[in-house]
Amino acid sequence: MNLATQLLAREATGHPVTVGLVGAGKFGAMFLAQARLTRGLHVVGIADLDVARARRQLAAAGWEPERSAAASLAEALTSGRTHVSQDAAALIARPEIEVIVEATGVPGAGIRHARAAIAHGKHVVMVNVEADALAGPLLAREATAAGVVYSLAWGDQPALICEHVDWARACGFRVVAAGKGTRYEPHYHASTPDTVWDILDKYLMITDRGSINPKMFNSFIDGTKSAIEMTAVCNATGLVPQSDGLRFPPASRFVLADVCKPERDGGTLEKAGVTEVVSSVDRQGHDVPHHLALGTYVVIEGETEYARRCFTEYAMLPDASGRYAALYRPIHMIGLELGISVASAALRREPTGAPTGFRSDVVAIAKRALRQGEILDGEGGFCVWGRQTPAAASLAAGLLPLGLAHSIPMRRDVPAGAALTWDDVAVDDGDVAVRARRDMEAAFGAREPAPA
Repeated sequence: MNLATQLLAREATGHPVTVGLVGAGKFGAMFLAQARLTRGLHVVGIADLDVARARRQLAAAGWEPERSAAASLAEALTSGRTHVSQDAAALIARPEIEVIVEATGVPGAGIRHARAAIAHGKHVVMVNVEADALAGPLLAREATAAGVVYSLAWGDQPALICEHVDWARACGFRVVAAGKGTRYEPHYHASTPDTVWDILDKYLMITDRGSINPKMFNSFIDGTKSAIEMTAVCNATGLVPQSDGLRFPPASRFVLADVCKPERDGGTLEKAGVTEVVSSVDRQGHDVPHHLALGTYVVIEGETEYARRCFTEYAMLPDASGRYAALYRPIHMIGLELGISVASAALRREPTGAPTGFRSDVVAIAKRALRQGEILDGEGGFCVWGRQTPAAASLAAGLLPLGLAHSIPMRRDVPAGAALTWDDVAVDDGDVAVRARRDMEAAFGAREPAPA
């Protein structure tokens, strides 16, 4: 409420909220499409390793060439234009910039950029949920100590789910489950960038295959992205993973409360207070009518007969018993909505979701038999997929975080379907992401975090 009014007030002072964007991929381009139209917001600089691509993204997002023609960050600040370069460090270090949006999608880069931004006294909007799943609780703690905001990205599903949970708790409801929808069949876990087309062609009808990154798309198909996003939700809300990870039960938006409730009450959940992702196809591969493939949801419990009666009276999508009910949002618009996080961080000094503990992890599972000497290729690749796992179980078993399973060699053979451990691979102890992960485990691993 009132963010637009506050942005206009900043505009009226001649000092709009100043933003630096690191990473001009799909999410970044969608943010830029609306940032150019948002009064009171100034994207001072964009840093991307491929400057030509960044400029193509700007053009596609509707930016006039002269608007991104600032020769330097100093000129951008005085002219109201935007500077485009490869130099993320200079962008982050510029003192006049208030908010850094990290949208590279690379865990190590995200951690490095976030820590630099925090050190320079800037708020961080972490689009890079891969980095958040790997070390978000540590980054959020460091931001708080520095007096700045570390925030999940509004428009992406984790932040929207966090808002559902906050809404429910602020209304006095007990949260039974929260999550999102996706397309899932059990064999998807073995999907690779080569076989992903067999799945995508069934429902996306992509005519220009060269326009998308099959590895990136495959991370959504093979279950990895769902595990990463639900880990971000757990670590930000106090919800916890189920002991065996996500189960992906098929469900329409109208039966969420029947499906996403505890098994003891006729649902599919191990217990209450967890995350779950529902499938838009059944186990035979048929589309579920009125599915939630692009949406988010929360299931709540009515703890009195009065509240349960209200669920029915106000069409709150109750389950058959009337005890549980669901609220859902049918879509998310990712970068088009990101300005909410930027404005909230700068004007309210509030995150749109932020980690409060280390409750959930994403661990690497072998897609096939892996051999000594093989080099892992990370999220969405040919070697591993990511499974959501309780953090305590991951730490106790020494399981390898999915975010580190990239460009490192196997030290020994691992069978298909097995969870990889730190001992199975040769990690570089000097790597930025490895060091941050070790720091987080030391900071959070010795105790169970309190509920948010």
